[in-house]
Amino acid sequence: MSHLPPVAITPIVAELLDRNAVVAVGVSGGKDSDACAIATDEYLDRIGHTGPRLLIHADLGSVEWRQSLPKCEQLAARLGWELVTVARKAGGMMARWETRWQNNVTRYNELSCVKLILPWSTPGMRFCTSELKAAVIASYLKKRFKGQPIINVTGIRREESASRKKADIAKADPRLAQGKIEGITWNPVIEWKIDEVKAAIASRGLVLHEAYTRYQMSRVSCVFCIMSSAADLIASTTCPDNHDIYRTMVELEATSTFAFQSKNWLGDVAPQLLGGELADRLELAKKAAAVREMAEARIPVGLEYQQGWPTRRPSLDEARIIADVRQSVAGAVGLSAGYLDPYSIMDRYDQLMQIKADKTPSVPVQLLGSIQSDQMAFGF
Repeated sequence: MSHLPPVAITPIVAELLDRNAVVAVGVSGGKDSDACAIATDEYLDRIGHTGPRLLIHADLGSVEWRQSLPKCEQLAARLGWELVTVARKAGGMMARWETRWQNNVTRYNELSCVKLILPWSTPGMRFCTSELKAAVIASYLKKRFKGQPIINVTGIRREESASRKKADIAKADPRLAQGKIEGITWNPVIEWKIDEVKAAIASRGLVLHEAYTRYQMSRVSCVFCIMSSAADLIASTTCPDNHDIYRTMVELEATSTFAFQSKNWLGDVAPQLLGGELADRLELAKKAAAVREMAEARIPVGLEYQQGWPTRRPSLDEARIIADVRQSVAGAVGLSAGYLDPYSIMDRYDQLMQIKADKTPSVPVQLLGSIQSDQMAFGF
């Protein structure tokens, strides 16, 4: 057995391992999850852990690297662990983006949102992590290991990013809790350096994912990730297996008029892969995006989205502006939007305000009078 750097440990992790808690290591085929699984395997053997152990891979669908699942299978075979693959029932990452776009168009057409909403994940809304990985993994583990404490093990490292530098070694995970039975997330290799990661993988006779070795990627996640560097996006397009999903994603850019990464259009990374028709549509989408952004910048102050939207009814002049904005956006993007005149917009705001009021918990009459006075004072 190799001599690896120590794993990071906390009293709660040690206590749960003493109780032979379930240990599930999330694996992606990437280097950090490989090293994490190897380190966890050696540590569990050393302390005499006899509870259930498994590797668990959340399949993101068409956005996955072709070699990712085979790499997870190789790792499982080398460690002698069970490998479970889980997936979101409603579809993979691309389906999530496409469905989100369809839903957002419906919301915009119905004036259930004041601005058109992008289809893509963002650094603050990482559907891959929250919905397609964490939620699906937690659901599987709780169903399979009812009544047992569960440790979800991940391979994050402080060296990777500023946010991960502040991550905890371990913390309670409400998604894994079963009543009073605990569930935690544990990051055993959080302090490891990249050379230690590579050495751990080599110690088991494994090689790195071809995304690193053949295509010079700095990280393995989705083949095109909203967090990817420009260099990684370019590198990914050099893999022929990724060309179809590249074009599918650019199709959504062209349809939605939203760039994949804020102002950075995925279609600009490898335009030679698009074909004339899609390339032309993308250029039209960029012009439409400029029209959309300029129009939405005119939304009156106080009527743009904020928590509790809508907070007030627009005046007639404000409704005229919103009508003009909606006409411009619908025309540029090609939407069949309703509520394109000021009077229907004011009526719709009345409906939305009533819907919100109906959902608000009832309050004592004397307090309600005070609230209404405040609302009148502020022009709500």
